[in-house]
Amino acid sequence: MRISTLFISALLAVSAMPGHASELFKPFRAVYKAQWDMGISFGGDAVGVLKRDGDRWVSSLSAEALIARVNEFSEFTVQNQTVQPQHYEYHRKVIGGDKDAVLQFNWNTGTVLNDVAKKPWTMDVAAGTQDNLSYQMQLRLDLAAGKETLVYKVADGGKIKTYPFIKLGTETVTTAIGSFEAVKVQRDRGTDSKRNTYIWFAPELDYIVIKLQQVEKSGKEYSLLINQLEFTDP
Repeated sequence: MRISTLFISALLAVSAMPGHASELFKPFRAVYKAQWDMGISFGGDAVGVLKRDGDRWVSSLSAEALIARVNEFSEFTVQNQTVQPQHYEYHRKVIGGDKDAVLQFNWNTGTVLNDVAKKPWTMDVAAGTQDNLSYQMQLRLDLAAGKETLVYKVADGGKIKTYPFIKLGTETVTTAIGSFEAVKVQRDRGTDSKRNTYIWFAPELDYIVIKLQQVEKSGKEYSLLINQLEFTDP
């Protein structure tokens, strides 16, 4: 059983167009109610955090249910409204198989060191390449800027993958912290795909993700809905 990386990382995905990234990103802690369908349906909490660490930002996620635990974080910088990942880690413990992955970006050489299952290797990365959390930050910047083209190159699983998204309009989403007019975005996997992912971003909350729904090819569903939100000191 593999908990979708997008499902996990989409948690950490601003109002008017910002002049600087420091005006865009605000440190926060968000708690989401999560539902997993793995033949049986069960729930748990997921906690997403964004904080400042010197000249870097750190986004992290921890999610835990009865049979699974996932911890993920990304360190990145922002220059000229462009997110540049520096270090990424993903750790999963689940019945049937654990997974650990570490990515270390070197922008002087244009490479990333991948260490998955303690088998490191290096591959080339082009400028603008993201990791599985940092692209969510770039997506927030691009939505705030009103961009219509939302396509991201992501270093994932030892490959450079393309993640395109489509804006579907706005919907009212009711949560434990209030109702919000949210921008609904869909991961574009092609017209023949039986796997669908939808994410709702709240402009009123600096485009933080407030809801996510994913339907797998098998028909199993995963969902997230924000339950608590606290903006913290820098």
